[in-house]
Amino acid sequence: MATLLARKMAPRGIDEVIGQKELLGEGKILRNLVENKKLFSMILYGKPGIGKTSIAQAIVNDLGLRYRFLNAVSNTKKDLDIVIEEAKMYGEIILIMDEIHRLNKDKQDVLLPCLESGLIILIGMTTSNPYHRINPAIRSRCQIYELQELTEDEIEEGVRRAIKHPDLEGIVIGEEEIHYIAKCARSDLRYAYNLLEVAFYSSNDKVITMDLLKNVAGKSNIQGDKDEEEHYDLLSAFQKSIRGSDVDAALHYLARLIAIGDLDSIYRRMSVICYEDIGLANPDMGPRVMAAISASELVGLPEARIPLGEVVVELALSPKSNTAHVALDKALADVETGRCGKIPETIRIHSQIYKYPHDYPNNFVVQQYLPDNLLKRKYYIPKDTSPNERMLGQIKERLDRLKEGKK
Repeated sequence: MATLLARKMAPRGIDEVIGQKELLGEGKILRNLVENKKLFSMILYGKPGIGKTSIAQAIVNDLGLRYRFLNAVSNTKKDLDIVIEEAKMYGEIILIMDEIHRLNKDKQDVLLPCLESGLIILIGMTTSNPYHRINPAIRSRCQIYELQELTEDEIEEGVRRAIKHPDLEGIVIGEEEIHYIAKCARSDLRYAYNLLEVAFYSSNDKVITMDLLKNVAGKSNIQGDKDEEEHYDLLSAFQKSIRGSDVDAALHYLARLIAIGDLDSIYRRMSVICYEDIGLANPDMGPRVMAAISASELVGLPEARIPLGEVVVELALSPKSNTAHVALDKALADVETGRCGKIPETIRIHSQIYKYPHDYPNNFVVQQYLPDNLLKRKYYIPKDTSPNERMLGQIKERLDRLKEGKK
């Protein structure tokens, strides 16, 4: 099986690693460890294609250490047992483990004593935040280093190195095309190498043109995997931009969600935003969002972007209020902490003293509704930042005065 260019471009030592100067630059922590010939268990985390595996491989190469590479998902407990036996034979071994956040309990139970004793030095790699996804027992035995996204200049540096590789002998490519590859890669150097290699072998004359790259690339390498933390960051940015009334940012994050085709997440998040962030300030937004969702489902992509864009603009520019759900959260907190009280006799199901409001002027009559111990409790505190809620606040104020026997 032919080895991909991306694998052949793997750095042989830390001096060949693209980017990550915060960790590998002069006087920085990982470089100092290598220069001092001392290694500790660590977890490297960050987005795909920014150098986690490259750094792990480069470190063990520079130190000349015995190592084994495992994947937490695809390799079995038996594979781990073999590594441990090898470590016992040689006194120590470096275990490079990909997808460390997926390590199951059986493998953890085997690995932990070896980390504790120093028999195994772990270099774990993950795209997920280790503080959320990695077992605390593993985490406490490792130093954690976050890798930074690669810049377009750093991706271009990698591409320029790659075009000198013997596999791409005779390649003809201009600066504009190199810049386009870096832009498409969006911090993923592996993607850049793969795009370059596919384009090279897709050409009849080894000339890499812009048209060729666009045909090969299709959609650019948009971050936002539905199964990874990046996706939840994207949804969070979408909602917070709308909440913050930044219409341009809201449209940007909507575009990123549309580009990965995740309409379901867009629908769910907009539906929540209507009631969490817009709320009583503009209650018409609920039906408007549902209408936009129905239209989007009817026409599908790419036309779905039209009703979605329109309704997101309205959501972002709408007045905002969270008073209703904040009020309910206060009521729920009382219930969950046991602050309930006995239901007043006036409103029990067989009450003989209940006053039917429709029998009274203005359909209102003063009577007790809250339990005795909550009579003075106020959950709903209206805002006056929108016409609708100002109106609700005025109604509430008038009713409160009536309850107190005032005009």
